[in-house]
Parts: sequence; C-alpha cells; structure tokens
Amino acid sequence: MTALRYDALDLPVRAALPALRTALEGPGSAVLCAPPGTGKTTLVPLALAGLLDGPDGAGERRVVVAEPRRIAARAAARRMAWLLGEKPGERVGYTVRGERQVGPRTRVEVVTTGVLLQRLQRDQELSGVDVVIIDECHERHLDADTVAAFLVDVRAALRPELRLVAASATTDAEGWARILGDAPVVEAQGIAHPVEVVWAPPARPVRPPHGMRVDPALLTHVASVVRRALAERAGDVLCFLPGVGEIARVAGQLGDLGDVEVLQVHGRAPAAVQDAVLAGGERRRVVLATSVAESSLTVPGVRVVVDSGLAREPRVDHARGLSALATVRASQAAGRQRAGRAGREAPGAVYRCWAEAEDGRLPRFPAPEIKVADLAAFALQTACWGDPDAAGLALLDPPPAGALAAARDVLAAVGAVDAATGRVTGRGTRMARVGLHPRLARALLDAAPLVGTRRAAEVVALLSEEPPREYGDDLAGAWRSARRGGDGYAARWRTETRRLAAAAKDASSRADAPEETSWSEDRVAGTVAALAFPERVARAVGGGVYLMAGGTRAEARQGSALAGAEWISVAVADRPVGAGHARVLLGGHIDEDVARRAAAPLHSEGDEVAWSGGDLVTRHVERLGAVELTVRPLKNPDPALVREGLLAGLREEGTGLLKWSRGAGELRERLAFLHLRLGPPWPDVSEEALYARVDEWLEPELSKARRRADLGRIDAGQALARLLPWATGEATRLDELAPERFEVPSGSRIRIDYSDPEQPVLAVKLQEMFGLAETPRIAGGTAPVVVHLLSPAGRPAAVTADLASFWGGGYRAVRAELRGRYPRHPWPEDPATAAPTRYTKARQAQKEAQREAGQRGTGG
Repeated sequence: MTALRYDALDLPVRAALPALRTALEGPGSAVLCAPPGTGKTTLVPLALAGLLDGPDGAGERRVVVAEPRRIAARAAARRMAWLLGEKPGERVGYTVRGERQVGPRTRVEVVTTGVLLQRLQRDQELSGVDVVIIDECHERHLDADTVAAFLVDVRAALRPELRLVAASATTDAEGWARILGDAPVVEAQGIAHPVEVVWAPPARPVRPPHGMRVDPALLTHVASVVRRALAERAGDVLCFLPGVGEIARVAGQLGDLGDVEVLQVHGRAPAAVQDAVLAGGERRRVVLATSVAESSLTVPGVRVVVDSGLAREPRVDHARGLSALATVRASQAAGRQRAGRAGREAPGAVYRCWAEAEDGRLPRFPAPEIKVADLAAFALQTACWGDPDAAGLALLDPPPAGALAAARDVLAAVGAVDAATGRVTGRGTRMARVGLHPRLARALLDAAPLVGTRRAAEVVALLSEEPPREYGDDLAGAWRSARRGGDGYAARWRTETRRLAAAAKDASSRADAPEETSWSEDRVAGTVAALAFPERVARAVGGGVYLMAGGTRAEARQGSALAGAEWISVAVADRPVGAGHARVLLGGHIDEDVARRAAAPLHSEGDEVAWSGGDLVTRHVERLGAVELTVRPLKNPDPALVREGLLAGLREEGTGLLKWSRGAGELRERLAFLHLRLGPPWPDVSEEALYARVDEWLEPELSKARRRADLGRIDAGQALARLLPWATGEATRLDELAPERFEVPSGSRIRIDYSDPEQPVLAVKLQEMFGLAETPRIAGGTAPVVVHLLSPAGRPAAVTADLASFWGGGYRAVRAELRGRYPRHPWPEDPATAAPTRYTKARQAQKEAQREAGQRGTGG
C-alpha cells in the first residue's frame, strides 16, 4: 500500500532526494528550496527516515520535523501516516502543545517549533534524534530562528553527527546556508500551474488598518469579491483574512450561499474543522483562513484565492508596555505564497483586494519576528542556553539592542535572571520549563501558593489566549464564561488549564499551599493578572480613567464591571485611533495590598521636589511606579533638591521668572547684539546659554530661593552683569560699543533699540538729524544703525542705513509729501547743511531770539 500511494502521488521533490541525502551524508546540513505542492513537507521526512519502499529506501533514522503552527504539524503528520497506510501515532506521530500522538514505533515526529525549543532546553543533545527539519523557515518566526541557532550550537559542540535541514518554498537560501555552516542548497523543481491575477480594489477608499482594527467596509468588499469569484470561476475558494474576528464577520456576510459550504480555519479552530478542510469534500467550499493556510499542506479543490492583503504580526511598544498583534499590509512574498495556493492542483486565479499600483509599494518580505516582537521569552531561552546576550548564536538577524535590554529588564523584575549578569536563576529555569511567556510563568508559579494551583492555572490559561470579546472585559466574568462555555475557546481553555496545572506542580520548588478559599474569584483573577503584568496595576484617577504603574492612562468602557473600582489590574489594552488614553479590553479587580505585592519591584519612597503647576512643590511620596500611594508635605526639603526644582522651573518657563526691569531687558539686548556682531568675550544671552551658565550669573541668589516668588525678586540685570567680560577689561567698553543712547545733531540723546540684534534702530525726528552727513555707527564702527526718520507727529517717514544717500535723493520726496502737512516745521532744500532742530519754525526763532537777547544782556 505504501508504494501504491507513493507512486500515485509522484511528488516532484523525489528528484531532489539524492542530492539532499548526499548533502546530509557529507557536510551534514542542507537548505532545501522546494515550491509549494512538491512534497517537501510530507515526502522528504519519510525518505530521510527510511520509511519509503523501493530505491529511495535507506537505513531507518529518527526524524523530527519542526512546523511553525499546530495546524500544520497535525496535518503533516496525518498526511504522512496516510501515505504509509497508517494512523498518527504509529511510525509517524506528532506533538503539539496539549496534544501528543507518538508511539514506540514512531520514526517521524512532527512538532511545533515551540515544543522543540522546550525539548532542546531539557535535552541539548536531542538523544535518539538523527535528523531535524525546520520547515517553512521563510516565515521567520522567532521560535524557528531560535531553534535553528540552538541546533547549530548542538552540532558544533555536542553532536556533529546530527543532520539539519532548513526547508522552505521561498527563503533567503544564501543566508540560511551561511547559518548552517555553508550548507549546500538543494532545489526541487515544482510543477507550476498558471495563476491568473485579478485586481479587485474597493470602489471607495478604506481606512488603513490600525492596531487590531480593520475597516468594516473592506471586509464587506472582501465578501463581495468572494461572491464574484464563486460566480466567475469553478472550484473551491480560499480567502485570506488577518484574524479570527475578520473571518467571523465575513462568514456572517456569506451565510446565504445555498449549497456552498463556508469553513473557518485558524489556529483556534477545532481539530475536526481543520481536518475537514484538508480532507476535501463533495460540496463546493469557501475556506476563510488566516495566514496559517499560506504554507501548510495543500487544501484540496482550491482553484481560486481571494486575498484581503492583510496579515497579523507581533508588535511591541516598549515605552507603553502594551504589546499585541497588529494588523499590517501583507508582504509581496506572502502575496505570492497565497496566490500559489490557487495553482497547486490545476490552473487557477487570485483576486487581490487592492489596486495593482499599490502592489509595488508593499514590503518585499514580512518583518522577521526578532525585529518587531517582544523578546522576553527569547531572552529567557538564550539565558537558559547560557548565552544571555545572544552574541554567540547563529541568527539571521541579531536582536535589536533596545528590545533585548527591555526584555532583560522584564526578566530581572520577575526574578528569572540576575539583574547584574543576565544569567538565568533557578527560578528562571523553572519558568522556562512551563512553556509560557515569562510574565505568565511568573504569574502561574507565584499565584499557585496563594490561590491554589488549579485556580492559578485556570486564570493563566485565560491570559495565554485572549478570550472572545463576548466574554466581556472583566477577567473574573470571562473566567466564569469559560467554565460554563461549550464553544471551541472553552474546550481549548480546559485543555490548557490541565497542562498548566501539571506544569506548575512540576516546576514548583515547594509543596503547594492550601487553596485560599476566602478569596473571591474577582480577587483571584485580578491577582493573577497583576502578577503577570505588574506595571499595569492601575489606580482610579477619576472619570473612569486609571493610571497604570507604568505611567500609561487607561479608560474602562462605559458599563464595564471594572468601572468604579479603586484598583484594577490591566491584562489587555489597546489605544484606539485618536484616543487620548489606552482602552482596557481585559482586566481584574484588585486592592492596594495586591498591587503592592505584585508590583513590589516598582515600589519607591522618598522626598520629591519638583516644578509643577507653575511653582515649586515639595513633598514626601510613596509610589508604585507612576501611581502615588501616600503624599505628605515637606517642611524642610533638602536645599540641593530645591535648587534642582527651581532649575527645572527655569528650564520649563524660562528666565522670565526673574525680575526684569526695563534696564535689565535693554542690557540683555545690548549684550545679544555685541555677541552677534563681535563674538567672545561678549556672552551669549539666549535662554539656552543662560541656563547652561546659571552657576556663573545667578548665584548666590538662586541658592537662597525657595519658591517662585523668590525667583521673581531676583534682579536679572544685576545678575546678568556678572557675565560681562570683566577679566579682559572689555566690560568697561560696553557703553562705547553698544551705547544706550546716541546724541543726535539737535542735542537730544535718543535711545537705541537693540531688540533686533541684527539691526539696532535709532528712531528720531527727521529735523533733528539735519546737518549729519554720515549714518551713526556702533560696535567700534563695524555696525551702522538703521535710522527711522520720523515725521513731526512721530510717525515713520523714512528708513535708511545710508543717511548721505537719503539726503541726496529720498529726502526730496519726503519733503514734497510732508511740508504741506506740517508747514510749521522747517523743510530746507539742503538738509545736509541746515541747522538741526527739535522745534517748529516759530519756536526755533523764539529760542534763537532769546539766546541773542541773553548774549546782549551779558555783553552789556
């Protein structure tokens, strides 16, 4: 039967098997590039295990195949078992989280990369395993990259005879070959059926994805494209959508398709549904799937793909501490993979729900998870491996330094690594063996002695896979819904609870304490969430808004069971578009005692002196991170803290806090002019420069100040004078180089305006400048002032920086315009030789007569 099924399939990868065997018998590693549908996932493991009859048979080996997803692992094992005429658990088996089908005769075991990672940490030699195949390595999942790096270490240090294969349909072959030690690249040629591309963008613009949100208008359009594809093409339709919620929404819009069966496939779908999709059927089908269907086994009967163009990728905001999946535009590589599903068995078509012009702007490849994901679990794995910095690991992309540092901070806070060395602690080793994110592992291990292992496991299981939104945002309420629920989520939750309860008992370093039955379910749920996310314990600040210990504000929904609580623990949150605060999606009730216990590493107490609300605030504060627990005023604050607080006020509000008389302001303007025109030793008096030199000019007045009012009494001009260049003697030339006033020909002393340091201004009545041929100059004759010549009414009549040119030309036009309006004032034809005056003609004549009379009287 084995030969019959093998010959009937006649998979193209058979031609590449000799080269692959040669590579493994020689260098011991290889990169296998095989297009979709060639048998890479099903035939190669059987061949390398020696389970095929005929000339391809060889001595039996034990082969482990690592798949990125549970659905792919189960499906691959079932398909290989079918090829051998067996059921899973005989010569082919599988192990995924919470499920194991392996027997004593098993030669090929398909596992998820997460399972293999755990196995490597327990048994670095992988005893009894001869070959490891890392399938679909192009997807660049973090677990797969980590597994590959660890296996390279194992081959180099412990088991050089262990054979490694990196397999993918589309991958960076050269990069993987380098990682595996210059491994040979083996290529298999596929039978490519043509796939027609149909561009089907929405008729109207749709909003781009944000966080987990997808514009409902796009989903309505996708449903209409599915209907169009059913009408225009034969065969089953495979539709790619980003997540479970979008699948459910589109399925609801396709509920009236008559004889067409609509199936929903995603990582949370029941195994029976997944099996039904991969088994095919007699009725025509529409399969709505997430990216799990991109590169797992062939879905029989599919001739048409409808691609929404969206995908979900992990993202983390290190500043806010809120990490989650995000909806993004799918890459060009993902688009090719998805389109290829339509041409696995025969010619097909792909309907792309975006414009052809947009295609070239899409990213070429999906972002490697190591570049964008939360690295806490990765950092714990590398610490357990003995390489906390991951510096010695063979990784295609190094982890970003900032993300890795943030991950180590998380691990240190939960006691998984030593804060100084980064090395794993005994507690960290136990946490890693639980098979959870370190935060959830911490919650499980620390909550079990408090509330009992079973209850701790139940709540952590809720946190490890976010419950459906219809369960509500109250964690205790969601817990009760899961217990009585009969849906697929509840079934998975019960399975995970059993696994976690067993793992907690195995990992515990002490006997489990009796269950704390006096605690309500609300308190239990909130405590477990607080232990997982200590920086998200939050206190009410009014109006339904909470302040988390990490500094982020979050708002409970209207009508939420959480609303009105003094303290909550936030398990899941997001920030809607345009919202000022995060939004609590899942949280629990706690009290201050629980908050203090869970967030103990964030506790601090001390004197705080800060500039707040426009004045100095001095107080003694006890905190949990950003959350204030107790506050009392300080009577005698540390003078050094006071000084720092006042400096903060000067930095925030500027030197305007000081007392600036008119003379002080003018001194600052004169100094700014000299610094710009002559440079040092004349000081820079900008806000930034004054703040930088505050010790030189504002002491000792600053050290005596205790509040804003004290700053307002400091004479800024007197303080500023300290910056004058007294040491060089240049300070005595201030009035010479930048005089406050200039004596004009009429004898008036006119103030020079230095408010624009590039163009000092002398504003003077035109008649007072008669007889002055040259423009006044300052700064040692290097800078002409700009003369604003005013009418007798004090209004600007002309502006000039070249007085001689004005007298010779522009004056005539001004004279013609103004002498009729001001006939009482002199308007000589030759102003350069005329006598200057500040008076009218009559008043000037009177003055001259008085002067002559006085002279005669003196002479008499």
